[in-house]
Amino acid sequence: MTASTPPRTSSRLVSPLGRRRPAAPALVLVAHGSRDPRALTTVRALMDRVRALRPGLPVHLGHIELNEPLLPDTLAALGDTPAVLVPLLLGRGYHVKQDIPEMAAAASADTRTAPPLGPHPLLAEALHTRLLEAGWPTAMDDTARRSTAVVLAAAGSRDPDSATDTRRTARLLSARLNVPVIPAYASAATPTVPTAVRALAARGRHRVAVASCFTAPGRFATQCAQAAPWIASAPLGAQDAMAHLVLHRYDESLSTRATEAA
Repeated sequence: MTASTPPRTSSRLVSPLGRRRPAAPALVLVAHGSRDPRALTTVRALMDRVRALRPGLPVHLGHIELNEPLLPDTLAALGDTPAVLVPLLLGRGYHVKQDIPEMAAAASADTRTAPPLGPHPLLAEALHTRLLEAGWPTAMDDTARRSTAVVLAAAGSRDPDSATDTRRTARLLSARLNVPVIPAYASAATPTVPTAVRALAARGRHRVAVASCFTAPGRFATQCAQAAPWIASAPLGAQDAMAHLVLHRYDESLSTRATEAA
């Protein structure tokens, strides 16, 4: 090194005032958990896709129940590392409002829980993609459109906010497809998928698709798909739109915290 060559510094880690920038909080994906082994495989694939989109960001996984690692164990392993918890859930409900915040509050680290993934246009995009993969036509004339509809199949919850979020997702998907989209539920809420299918048939909508509003395969997703009179889409899984939505919720949470601090 010559006398005129300045020493190299890391522009990424050192601020103009000479202080090292704090590392970004870890991102913890919070999955529900399932006895279906395909669910864990799917969530791990989504985690890999998130990592590929944001290299260098620590991404971890924790489950509410049924699968390891459980969320409290993931948070314990992080120690005092700050983290943003992103629920892989598609609307507000007991898990989002009670279970996850309680587990986060028991952690020693500074944690923040992001909103669930839905409703959001990226979720509607992911639903649309799965319908196309299942055989949804890329073009439809007016006659076909008048006989076509979609049942948006979700898990269901007794929390009215969960139903509100599902209805909003249904409206976003309907705007993309230009056909009616009716929410229906696997448990804890009405209507059920078969009931929604019958109601649409009574209105002359005999070509009905079931859109699976589930993050990963499981009993509820399988049960709802079996009620489809026409086509049924696969669970949302590890799509690019889903990975982008996870990162959007992470960034949104950090932005909200910065605004609150200011």
